[in-house]
Amino acid sequence: MIITKRREWQRVLDDLGSVEARRVFVVGCGECATAAHTGGEPEVAEACERLAASGFEVTGSCVPEVTCHAGGVRLETRKNAAAIQDADALVVLACGAGTQTVADAVAKPVFPGLESAFLGTTVRHGVFEERCQMCGECVLDATGGICPVTACPKGMLNGPCGGMWDGMCDVLDDRECVHVRIRARLAEQGRDVARTLPPKDHSKKLKPARLSVKEHRPDGSVR
Repeated sequence: MIITKRREWQRVLDDLGSVEARRVFVVGCGECATAAHTGGEPEVAEACERLAASGFEVTGSCVPEVTCHAGGVRLETRKNAAAIQDADALVVLACGAGTQTVADAVAKPVFPGLESAFLGTTVRHGVFEERCQMCGECVLDATGGICPVTACPKGMLNGPCGGMWDGMCDVLDDRECVHVRIRARLAEQGRDVARTLPPKDHSKKLKPARLSVKEHRPDGSVR
């Protein structure tokens, strides 16, 4: 899940002021931002109220099922075409991908209402942890399902490093060293704890990335 947090409200107001917007349409997200309680129906309603309190006219709002789905967003914007046409700008309570998807679908200035923090896991209600950096070369098969790329502040694939003390990380000293965790889990599963991972191939995470799952068959042949 993409974890988002609220953008500084004054920055949102400044963005709207930069295009002299007085009428605003608000877009949320029915997936990640709803789960993170940053862009669901309640948060969109709250944003509309805050905009109105700041002197803006809210022409309408919507919460697409998945705001980073281009086809779904185009459909949603067509449903709300009149309200969007009446707006001077849009504020999107979704991740950066969702904001860009909305910006591609409308001919109006579009501004983010959230900050994209990381790809992570819901630990418990309102508490999230980063778990993946989408590096393009997953090592979870060799590390017992624990990601050293993300969980190690130094991004070390092989450890522990020289700063580890009594099993604790020397950077985040309230947390157990991820490599201690990895070795303990592998040992519990009777797996090789001495395996050394090769250096990361950073060419597998080139930007901007694009992937079509329709282009390759499971056997490796191209359609």
